[in-house]
Amino acid sequence: MTDKHISIAAPQLGDEEFERVKAVMESGIIADGPEVRGFEREFADYCEADYGVATSNGTTALHAALHALGIGPGDRVLTTPFTFIATANSVALTGAEVDFVDIDPQTYNLDPDALEARLKAGEQVDAVIVVHLYGLPADMGRFVELAETYDFALIEDAAQAHGATINGQPVGSFGDAACFSFYPTKNMTTGEGGMITTNDPDVAERAARFIDHGRVTGYEHSEVGHNFRMTSIAAAIGRAQLKRLPVFTTVRQANAKLLTELLEDAPVTTPYVPEGTEHVFHQYTVQCDQVERDALKSYLDSQNIDTGVYYPKPVHHQEPYKHLNVSAPVAEEVSKRVLSLPVHPGLDGDDVKRIGRSVARYAEVVT
Repeated sequence: MTDKHISIAAPQLGDEEFERVKAVMESGIIADGPEVRGFEREFADYCEADYGVATSNGTTALHAALHALGIGPGDRVLTTPFTFIATANSVALTGAEVDFVDIDPQTYNLDPDALEARLKAGEQVDAVIVVHLYGLPADMGRFVELAETYDFALIEDAAQAHGATINGQPVGSFGDAACFSFYPTKNMTTGEGGMITTNDPDVAERAARFIDHGRVTGYEHSEVGHNFRMTSIAAAIGRAQLKRLPVFTTVRQANAKLLTELLEDAPVTTPYVPEGTEHVFHQYTVQCDQVERDALKSYLDSQNIDTGVYYPKPVHHQEPYKHLNVSAPVAEEVSKRVLSLPVHPGLDGDDVKRIGRSVARYAEVVT
C-alpha cells in the first residue's frame, strides 16, 4: 500500500469562507467595495498599523508602495537576492534601479552589516526592501536605525510572514510601508491578493489612488495609475482567513517544533530563530550539510512527500539582473543547499513524523 501523498502546501478553506463569498455574490457588489474596506481595516489592526490598502496581489502591493513613497526613475533601491523575483521586479517596474545586498547565512534574510558597509561607502540608496523570508522576521531594529541614520525609505516585504513578530510587535508595522501576499500557498489566502500596511496617511492615500487609475474621486484623476484593486470576493475570503490565521500559525509552529525534534541528529541544519522573534514558518527550510540536496529531494519524492527549493537561483543570476555583476556569495551557496519540507496546517502529527523520519532514514543510509 502506497503512503498517502503529503503536499508542500494546502490552502485551508472552510464553511465561513464559502458563506462570506456567497453573501458577497448575493449582494451584487463583487468588485471593490465595502467588503474590501472592511478587510483593509481588520488586516491593518492585526498588524498594529494605522492604514491598510488592499491590492490585486503581492507584486502590485510592492509596486504601489514604492510609487507611494516617491520611488521612480533616478532612484536606487537595495534588496536581497535571495527572494522571489517579484521583490526586484516591483522596483524595476517603477523605473528605479535595483541592486542587491548579500544575506545572513543563519536567517537567510538581508544582512544588516553588509547593508551598513554599503551605506558607509557612500552608495546612493533611496529605499531598501527587507524580506521576512520563510516567515522569519528580519532584524528590523537594525534596519530602522539605518533608515533613520542614512535617510532612506524602508519597505517590508512580508509576503511570507503574516503574524510574525519581533518582541511582540507584528511585522507590517516597522517600515514606512509593508507588503503582504495572499497567494494560495501563503499562510492565509484570498486566492490572489495583496495588502499594503503603513502608519503614514499620505502613503496610504497615494497608494490607494495609484491602484485605482490615479482616481481622486468619481471621474477625476490626478495621475497615471493602474487597476490593481482587490475584489470583494477576495476580501470576503481574506476576512474569514484572518480570523483563522492565529490557529494556522499555532499549528505551523507546532509542526515545525516536532520536525526540529525529529531532525536533531540528522545531518541537516534546522531553522534558526533569533531570540525575541516569532517565526510563522511559511516554509520549514533546512540546509543540507552532509547529504546532497537534490538527492534528498528525489528520495522524499519517492516516499510521496513533496518538498520545495526556495530559491534555486538567486535573483542576481536571473536574466533581467545578470548585467549588474553582483557579488553575493552567501546567497549563492545557500541556494544550492536549502530544502523546504511540508509544515502547513493541513498536516497531522503522523504526517509530520513521517516527514522527519524519512529525512533521518535517508541521512542514515548515505552518511
